[in-house]
Amino acid sequence: METENKTNFIRDIIEEDLRTNKNNSIVHTRFPPEPNGCLHIGHAKAFCLNFGIAEDYNGLCNLRFDDTNPIKEEEEYVESIKEDIRWVGFDWEDRLYFASDYFDKLYEFALKLIKDGKAYVCHLSPDEIREYRGTLTEPGKNSPYRDRSIEENLELFEKMKTGEFKNGECVLRAKIDMASPNINMRDPIMYRIIHAEHHRTGDKWCIYPSYDFTHGQSDSIEKITYSLCSLEFENHRPLYDWFIENLEIFPSRQIEFARLNLTYTVLSKRKLRELVEENYVTDWDDPRMPTLSGLRRRGYTPQSIRNFCDRIGLSKADSTVDIALLEYFIREELNRTAPRVMAVLKPLKVVIDNYPDDFEEELDAVNNPEDPDAGTRKVPFSKVIYIEKDDFMEDPPKKFFRLAPGREVRLRYAYFIKCESLIKDEQTGEITELHCTYDPESRGGKSPDGRKVKATLHWVSSKHAVEAEVRLYDKLFTKANPDETGEGKDFKSNVNPNSFEIIKNCKLEPSLKNAKLGTRFQFERLGYFYVDPDSTKEKLVFNRIVTLRDEWAKIQKRNR
Repeated sequence: METENKTNFIRDIIEEDLRTNKNNSIVHTRFPPEPNGCLHIGHAKAFCLNFGIAEDYNGLCNLRFDDTNPIKEEEEYVESIKEDIRWVGFDWEDRLYFASDYFDKLYEFALKLIKDGKAYVCHLSPDEIREYRGTLTEPGKNSPYRDRSIEENLELFEKMKTGEFKNGECVLRAKIDMASPNINMRDPIMYRIIHAEHHRTGDKWCIYPSYDFTHGQSDSIEKITYSLCSLEFENHRPLYDWFIENLEIFPSRQIEFARLNLTYTVLSKRKLRELVEENYVTDWDDPRMPTLSGLRRRGYTPQSIRNFCDRIGLSKADSTVDIALLEYFIREELNRTAPRVMAVLKPLKVVIDNYPDDFEEELDAVNNPEDPDAGTRKVPFSKVIYIEKDDFMEDPPKKFFRLAPGREVRLRYAYFIKCESLIKDEQTGEITELHCTYDPESRGGKSPDGRKVKATLHWVSSKHAVEAEVRLYDKLFTKANPDETGEGKDFKSNVNPNSFEIIKNCKLEPSLKNAKLGTRFQFERLGYFYVDPDSTKEKLVFNRIVTLRDEWAKIQKRNR
């Protein structure tokens, strides 16, 4: 098994269990999402761990939807979650389960606890339950319904099941210890009444098990040996173990790890849902979202996601990962694999006065200098070309080395050109056209006499240019911690108003005319781009995945 370079405390536990033949050396994990939203990069960390552990130890990993809340859950999220996991590269084979598959069994478990005197029906209101529960420094107090007889509890629970009570009128609670220092052990709710149709069981049930009661028992039913979950469930583990012990069922082991926190990002399904429902983003797959569907739409690859999850590793302490590290992994992959092309996003017309009027030629351009097998392509060149507006300044500052009046630069793969004059719009004063001359002896961008220029510009031949729409995405939030807000404000006050820009009428080299949906390119000097699904035969649409600027390298250098 391939476990080298992946050492962590969870693997240490598994290695020790294998050494002692615990659970007959079976490694069985599960990924248990709730179908009430789309998966995000934090979920990817969790399922890469669960599926990865199973792969590395020749074990199994189930996909189980913990669908215990019929009000918030939808079938579309089930399909979205399955698609995301498959996209990243994992397969649960025939082990697709739902907590709702176990509703009958969970009901039997509840009956057993009632019959053993370890569960009771409570008529306190939700507010009263919270009041009776106490605080972190003060013990709770017993419900006045705690000492009902077993017979009465069985009768009342049956009435809950048959719909004789309204929503919230009563609940089933475990009878544990209202003075426990762990609030989760203070008679937690096992069942609540919800008169709502479930997406899989329809109207069969009007009582639904709580997450705490469902989670561990579902693990046990499936004989999960390692229940890997995020750190917020650490205080729930005594309850998890209490149910297992008192129900006398298979002893799954819960192990917690720190969840992923990412700068300039929120990783809460509730907050992500707010962004969608309040139209801060277009949908769950908006390329600014940290959802897997959003990252996929932006142009991230499955391998970059997996590499990122491997790199950040596991710990027992909460920490925050810089988003620059996620960008590093897609940039590293595409640097090796993405073809280089030339595209001008904000075109400025350049007329080369001494170039023959009706002449055009094809120049050799390297497809990817990082890949010796990538070869070259032909790029057409003619009298009129486009360069980026930002690559010219009429009155440049000292450290601006690109094109300016009287200055010479190199055109990538083409020639040296020198700016001789410019034309402006008479009304706005905007520069609309440059007139240049070229050195015919500098073909291929090589200096014929050893003279040097300080800048090399990308360009596109006007006659051969392909038009496209380009969408530029930036960080969704202006603050590294979006929850840092002023009084009376929430995280949405930190949404970046400049996180999305559409640029129309961009000019691309003709090799991109038939670019296929889902392909990725490096636009030289501009970044990595992805052909968006909105593209049609009539209109190409590209998303910028990341810029070429490696912020992670700067962070590493600064830390050193």
